[in-house]
Amino acid sequence: MHYTTAHEDTELIQLLTPDGELRDHPDYPLDISTEEIRDLYRDLVLVRRVDTEAVALQRQGELGLWASLLGQEAAQVGSGRALRANDMAFPSYREHGVAWCRGIHPKELLGLFRGVTNGGWDPYEHGCQLYTIVIGTQNLHATGYAMGVQRDGALGEDGTAVISYFGDGATSQGDTNEAFNFAAVNNAPVVFFCQNNQWAISEPLERQSRVPLYQRARGYGFPGVRIDGNDVLASLAVTRQALRSAREGQGPTLIEAFTYRMGAHTTNDDPTRYRVSAELDEWKQRDPILRMRAYLSDQGIAGDAFFTEVDSEADDLGERVRRECRELPEPDPLDIFREVYAEPNSHIDRQRADFAEYLASFEDAGANEGR
Repeated sequence: MHYTTAHEDTELIQLLTPDGELRDHPDYPLDISTEEIRDLYRDLVLVRRVDTEAVALQRQGELGLWASLLGQEAAQVGSGRALRANDMAFPSYREHGVAWCRGIHPKELLGLFRGVTNGGWDPYEHGCQLYTIVIGTQNLHATGYAMGVQRDGALGEDGTAVISYFGDGATSQGDTNEAFNFAAVNNAPVVFFCQNNQWAISEPLERQSRVPLYQRARGYGFPGVRIDGNDVLASLAVTRQALRSAREGQGPTLIEAFTYRMGAHTTNDDPTRYRVSAELDEWKQRDPILRMRAYLSDQGIAGDAFFTEVDSEADDLGERVRRECRELPEPDPLDIFREVYAEPNSHIDRQRADFAEYLASFEDAGANEGR
């Protein structure tokens, strides 16, 4: 099984075991309050609820597509909460937990997959760029942004760090490897966060790499670490340190979050065609939410009242997600021409006018038929 192989690697960084036992790590001390730990649990539960509702909405015909993060909540929430307000994240298309941590409302994500928005949110308001569908390109974008931060002199203790999210499949893309090289030779302040969920659509990891993915960083000349991607505390602690190193001018870091995609690649995928149920059952025993709940209970950090409160909050969120998705307004057809360029552009103006005339022709034809 994939997970057993990973745990034979003594370099796997894990702070919270699947049984909910907290372990100290000499290189990654955990500076966190009990309230922050409870908040992480709340994040995990609420992010999963958003994901569950979105899958159901797609099945009901309300969304065109959805890429589920089921099983990957800890990797995303831990790293997302490690970011500061002035940091910048570059997601792919499955980083709903990161978006949550960056203050992006779920309906903004639903609008993308419902096809009623021509863009999304303001990246500078949230410190999170828009979703990227083309595999691996965001790594080059993040590296370029980080080089800009470097040249603007925006480093230091209170400076800006950049993080880019991608899956194991993206490590086979040329853009990702070019980004690694550019970041290394320029000592760019960027963290490459790879969520290795074992399957690049239907291709298993062993069909992509002969070595653990985190070891690839060595060939480019910067550090790479592998964490238990189902451990939200390890994700938080290791990402904090990597971002701190970036701000201090120590260059890039590759974090491989070893996790598992519990659901389909997207709602158009059928994972039963290429993976066995025994593998899925094994990973269910390492659920990131269950281990956090076990830790909170065993340590007396939270009790039944807290868990009931979070579950109730999740129910309210689920209802709100369903309602707000269905209430999303349809865009005006001419909105597609807005914000293409920062300044007025005669070519765009002409295309808008031509399209407006084309749309008006349908109204004229309908009016003539009614006579």
